[in-house]
Amino acid sequence: MDGRSRRKFIASLSLLAMSGFGPGFTSIIAGCRQKAKSAPQVAPDFEPGYLRLHRGGELKARGEELWSVMESCRLCPRQCGAMRLDGNKGFCGSTSQLEIAAHHPHFGEERSLVGSGGSGTIFLANCGLRCVFCINWQISQGGAGEPRSVEDMADMMLHLQEIGCHNINVVTPTHYSPHIVLALDIAAGKGLRLPLVYNTCGWERLEILRKLDGVVDIYLPDFKYSDGEMASKYSSGADTYPELIKTALLEMHRQVGVAKPADDGLMYRGLMIRHLVMPNGVSGTKEVIDWIAENLPKNTYFNIMSQYRPMHKAFEYPEISRRLTRREYTEVVEYARQAGLTNLDIQGSPL
Repeated sequence: MDGRSRRKFIASLSLLAMSGFGPGFTSIIAGCRQKAKSAPQVAPDFEPGYLRLHRGGELKARGEELWSVMESCRLCPRQCGAMRLDGNKGFCGSTSQLEIAAHHPHFGEERSLVGSGGSGTIFLANCGLRCVFCINWQISQGGAGEPRSVEDMADMMLHLQEIGCHNINVVTPTHYSPHIVLALDIAAGKGLRLPLVYNTCGWERLEILRKLDGVVDIYLPDFKYSDGEMASKYSSGADTYPELIKTALLEMHRQVGVAKPADDGLMYRGLMIRHLVMPNGVSGTKEVIDWIAENLPKNTYFNIMSQYRPMHKAFEYPEISRRLTRREYTEVVEYARQAGLTNLDIQGSPL
């Protein structure tokens, strides 16, 4: 790695660290310094779903089908119709050129994803939701990414396995789902066998999720809002968010089921829902909890996240321009317990 590339890499790590990305965040940079382990760091009897599709040629075919969707892009619910294959940018800010901000072991994700070797995270540039409070806005909206090939991504996946990560965690994957599937196909042919974590904002098209059936091992979606007006206000007009996230969660659950750690404490399959509690109830947390309790198993994994802090354009909206209070957080935790949810990931109360 030359000096310029090294500076860019360190800057990307620092940017992510300042963002506080992921629950229970400690330090990405410190995590990268931990001793590499022998690979792969998975249970010996585990086989990711995509391997079966790869062996039959189906994985590559799915990737090519998804790639064709970029002709007039309909990968995300905006269905902006951008001709990304011709070099035009979609609403997300991407052409068909893959852009990646960083890849490394991440020690700030859920414990069952981190283990001792870290979650093998690939931070993809740009985003179709474009939230005004995004903690990672430099990457999702600010263009902090480098052009990479599908082969490069496959090599990244293999490298993360080689250094002892427990999974491949693709962050903000929706607009690059074709690239991810094609990279998986290449990497699978070279020995990749880690579970794939699809770390998404949750705003997904059912038709695209069905193309990922058998590809994704762990779905890690946000459930950001229960109210379409709030979604529209804070996420660039995405008023269909509540409707589509509910449809998406049902499909994700159908595909992978309830997330339960294995005997080694690691997660290999299942649906892991995240919800960021926001000040003044704008995320509609109680309604989110009610829906999960009524429509999914009571032992559905549900991470109640307390780390909201105003970032990016949040200070332009007085109601979300402050951090969460301890009372706001503890109140919704108790509400979730009363609703009968039994698989809660509860964080420390905000300061």
